[in-house]
Amino acid sequence: MSTAPRNRREAVAEALRELAPRLPAFEAEATLERALSSAGLRGAAPDTAAWLALVAYARHVFTEYDSLLDDGYDRDSARHFVLDDLNAILSEWGCRRTVSDDPEEEAAAP
Repeated sequence: MSTAPRNRREAVAEALRELAPRLPAFEAEATLERALSSAGLRGAAPDTAAWLALVAYARHVFTEYDSLLDDGYDRDSARHFVLDDLNAILSEWGCRRTVSDDPEEEAAAP
């Protein structure tokens, strides 16, 4: 039986645990810090903040995304090229949700 989170950190951490139950502790802490420190995520619901921070963290740390940007690819192209690697790492972490190339499909995802 779990108790209700007492603050934003706990709420986002709980959402992250539910979202990616096999996320290693170090990665979970780094993702949590990203979710809490991002100005764009401060007003987001905890589950939204957890998801967006998790995707951004995995994309930047575990894919060639930044290298592709450095090579001159635009953001959408770079995201397309790392999509399979990104979804593979999310799956390793127990995430049932995936990232899509289709913005409408992504927006509709639970």
